[in-house]
Parts: sequence; C-alpha cells; structure tokens
Amino acid sequence: MTPMLGMFTFVFNLIGLVICIAGLTLAQRRGKYRQTRWPGYTLAGLGFVVATTPIWIQGLLVQ
Repeated sequence: MTPMLGMFTFVFNLIGLVICIAGLTLAQRRGKYRQTRWPGYTLAGLGFVVATTPIWIQGLLVQ
C-alpha cells in the first residue's frame, strides 16, 4: 500500500464512519409524526460505501 493510499484510507474511513452513524441516528429518531426510516438507512449505506472505497480502489489497482 502506498503512503498516499494509506492516508486516503484513514480519511475515507473516518468520513464514512461519521456518515454511517449520522444515518443510523436519523433512522432511529421518531418525532411526533410517523416518519419513514429509509432516508437514515440510505445515508448509513452511503457511509458504508464511502468507508469501503479505498478497499475497492486497492483491489482494482492490484489487477
């Protein structure tokens, strides 16, 4: 792994973790009105994709 890819891995994992936690928190909240949970779950999925981006890039560069 190159040093630049290692730095991007840390940054992407940190940002993805924050997005995922925000999405799961949003999905858990329930206000007065019956809100749907899909926006929170979608945001959590997006955070997971952001966090795994360096792994996918590394896998594509090796081949």
